[in-house]
Amino acid sequence: MSPRRSVAEARRTRERIVDHSVAVASVEGLDGLTIGRLAGDLGMSKAGVLGHFGSKETLQLATLERASVIFSRSVWEPAAGREPGLARLRAVCEAWATYLERERGSFPGGCFFTTATVEFDARGGPVHDAVVRRFTYWRRRLVSDLRTAAARGELPADTDVEQVVFELLGTYLSLNQAVQLYGDPAAPDRTRRAVDRLLSGEGTPRLPSPR
Repeated sequence: MSPRRSVAEARRTRERIVDHSVAVASVEGLDGLTIGRLAGDLGMSKAGVLGHFGSKETLQLATLERASVIFSRSVWEPAAGREPGLARLRAVCEAWATYLERERGSFPGGCFFTTATVEFDARGGPVHDAVVRRFTYWRRRLVSDLRTAAARGELPADTDVEQVVFELLGTYLSLNQAVQLYGDPAAPDRTRRAVDRLLSGEGTPRLPSPR
């Protein structure tokens, strides 16, 4: 076997491990990623799995990174080409609802990042920090389009951007719970109505008036 082919096959094996890890972690959490479990599922030796990562923490970080790529591909990329501001924000919100409603191939357990947040919000360490970075990056994207929308007059100039983001995140957290825990078929439409209210202008949260 040529060195080039060997490297390519090692890369494909690593990607196969990470893809399966994403599916497992969406259901059982990142701590559910055991070398023995993955080796058994994939028909590999424990040494074969461990050799690609070196430690469970490295595997968890690689899994988190792949989940981020999948989320971005499902939610951000379909909307990325829209005009910055309200148009792009609405497109992101629609893709976000669709992702939580229908994405079961990569994330059979629902929103990967909701699971990761619950699992690591009270812990320290590199995995916790990686989760925080990804949520911070996502919040900044939402904030950016909200500020652009307010600056262009698409939303009130005194829009409370941080409050809108807070309520958007809570809305989609509720959607994930309703779909996963209750199997509520009405939840996606409830989410869309809540988002429409938040982004309507009339129902958009405002900054307090100066006293």
